[in-house]
Amino acid sequence: MEGAFPQVDQLLSDPPSCIQEAGTWCQQIWRLTGNEWLAGSANWLVAKPLRILFIVVIAVVVRYAIRKLIDRLTRTPEGDSDGKKLPTLLRPLRERAPEVLGPVVLERRRQRAKTIGSVLKSVTTVVVYGMAFVLVLGELGINLAPILASAGIVGVAIGFGAQNLVRDFLSGIFMMLEDQYGVGDVVDVGEAVGTIEAVGLRITTLRDLNGTVWYVRNGEVLRVGNFSQGYAVGVVDIPLSYDADVTKATALLEEVAAEAAQRPAVAPDVLEPPEVLGVENVTPEAVHLRVTVKVRPGRQWSVQRALRAEIMSAFERAGFEPPLRRLFPSNSGSSSNGS
Repeated sequence: MEGAFPQVDQLLSDPPSCIQEAGTWCQQIWRLTGNEWLAGSANWLVAKPLRILFIVVIAVVVRYAIRKLIDRLTRTPEGDSDGKKLPTLLRPLRERAPEVLGPVVLERRRQRAKTIGSVLKSVTTVVVYGMAFVLVLGELGINLAPILASAGIVGVAIGFGAQNLVRDFLSGIFMMLEDQYGVGDVVDVGEAVGTIEAVGLRITTLRDLNGTVWYVRNGEVLRVGNFSQGYAVGVVDIPLSYDADVTKATALLEEVAAEAAQRPAVAPDVLEPPEVLGVENVTPEAVHLRVTVKVRPGRQWSVQRALRAEIMSAFERAGFEPPLRRLFPSNSGSSSNGS
């Protein structure tokens, strides 16, 4: 049988031409083994696996290094127990955390930095490993065009199916970057009004005045009213009966409000002197006088309560009776006369 196929015998007997190329894996394998098949397949058996391993190792190292850098950027500086120093990642971003929150500011900054860092880590993982996967497929000689087209179709299908989830995440990311609200803020999100307890990329948790915990999806928040940013305005309406002297009541209101705003319990929260606006509303029951005062964010309710207590006591001492007392006078006198 030998010599029946001379061309095939010649191909099998001739060593591969790559062994003449100096410094190639083919030449090295030929020298070590003398096996023609191993030498001819050196590129697939040795070179490509080593290149793939190198790509994977580089991807793991790059991902690890970037995640460590993100951890450093999002870490709160040591010794900053009062929350005055921002994590490095938050310094370029705008912050609206009110000083009145005190110790809560530190937790708010930590949570914000942690959430943004988590997003950056996820993006890093997807980008680095995605590029490594594409490079590995290229080393294997696989045509990437059909794969990328299929991946695009699958991505569109997943996007349509999970559009609400994607919207929640995107809304959460922008909300974090813009610091629209954070832990400790008192907000009105439409369905609920309360204090923010936790902020995530998909869900915001807040507790209302009744103690109920609300879980609000970020993508469903169309508007946010934040009571804890910049400054707040305390508004106090004082009812008067129709026969009261409005001019005298207004003068008394200015005097009492100014004195109440200077009391030690209220003064630290007051930013500007109270302003008496005069008659705000007239109802069938009473005439309402309004006084406003600019206060620190989140302190308007306590200041309103203090002013209202002081003003009502002063009005009682000055002889201004509440409107309802005149509408429903005490019948004790008539009862005794009838007896």
